[in-house]
Amino acid sequence: MPFDLLNLTIWLIAGISGGCAAGELLKGDYDLGPGNMLYGAIGGVVGAFILQTLFPDWGGIDYGPIIAQVVVAAASGGVLTVITGAVQARQR
Repeated sequence: MPFDLLNLTIWLIAGISGGCAAGELLKGDYDLGPGNMLYGAIGGVVGAFILQTLFPDWGGIDYGPIIAQVVVAAASGGVLTVITGAVQARQR
């Protein structure tokens, strides 16, 4: 399972993008402010790491694996941001 700085950078950027996009779509009660980027980055790294653990062939530097990593990292970053925003809104 290849894990290197390039993969981590891709996961962070895609996760932050997904978190910011989710924050923009859910303005209001679920908005976390700067936390959108933080939770997006965490969700992106965790989601893409799980992807590479389940499907080791989807690692490396090729168009297919990189696109899969970007999509999964952005989606998981957005999902974690939405979940965190919903939990914090519920606590208020």
